[in-house]
Amino acid sequence: MAAAAAGGLGPGSGLGWTAAIRRLLRQFSSSQRPGSSGFQCLPLVIEGQQVGLVVPAVARELRAFPDVFVEVAGGLELRGGHCPEERTEAVAGVLAQLRAQGRLARLGRWRDEVYEVRPSFGAPALLNVERAAAPLLGVLQFGAHLNAFVRRQGDAAGSQEMLMWLARRSPHKATYPGLLDNLAAGGISAGLGIKETMVKESWEEARMPPELASRAQPVGCLSYTYEEMDGEEFGAVVRECLFIFDLEMPEDFTPQVGDGEAQEFYLWPLDEVREAVNSGRFKPNCALVVVDFLLRHGLLHPDEEPLYPELVAVMHQTL
Repeated sequence: MAAAAAGGLGPGSGLGWTAAIRRLLRQFSSSQRPGSSGFQCLPLVIEGQQVGLVVPAVARELRAFPDVFVEVAGGLELRGGHCPEERTEAVAGVLAQLRAQGRLARLGRWRDEVYEVRPSFGAPALLNVERAAAPLLGVLQFGAHLNAFVRRQGDAAGSQEMLMWLARRSPHKATYPGLLDNLAAGGISAGLGIKETMVKESWEEARMPPELASRAQPVGCLSYTYEEMDGEEFGAVVRECLFIFDLEMPEDFTPQVGDGEAQEFYLWPLDEVREAVNSGRFKPNCALVVVDFLLRHGLLHPDEEPLYPELVAVMHQTL
């Protein structure tokens, strides 16, 4: 397939593309629709600061541990401990019991990796919590994603073609196995910085040397909230902010499989990347990262995309 010219991708209003955009809008605005969990959640509060949103089904389980979680004035208050270390230990004990009892399906995705819990991005962490449990508590999650692209000389004099490196997720991943992903991406674990995470993931997943990955430039962030179902009930609320990096890659670099998170890599022209978004072959939030790249590089135009304002809005929600 011929590479897409850097100047554009053709009309953005085709039926397939519009359907793909509507699919993303439905998923990433699900918590805002009437009847969604967003209107039923209990705020999770620590020392007067809201740190999460807990759906009723999860709140029922947590109230069984009144030494740690207490329902107060329409909210759920975490009272187990008076410092981050004590809170971390108290919540870990609750989650361990619920996991052992098989009470919450999402705990079956246990990662032995912890996230910091804070009321906002710049605020101090109030405790650490197992990554798999973060959506159960509806706490803020942060991630770092890398768009790696290549510019090549086009056929016409002075023209350039732009291509993007993509990863295919391992078939053994607990979530979205086998789907397409950004070249490198990962959640920001406790104690790690944003760029530090991006450089670390680039080496672990794609064997990109740190000196190359460190050239990536931060270009903004995406923020969204959506709900997960557990059977017939709302099971969790995902509240996430992704920090996005762009990196123009040298043509002679080829990613290699590292820790097994990815099974293979592709260098695709942007028309082919967009077609993969059309057909739902991406992990959904990675599709958003790709769409954001196309928007920022002027490859989606408001004159051609009728859902342009809605798309921009859903990628920059207030958390």
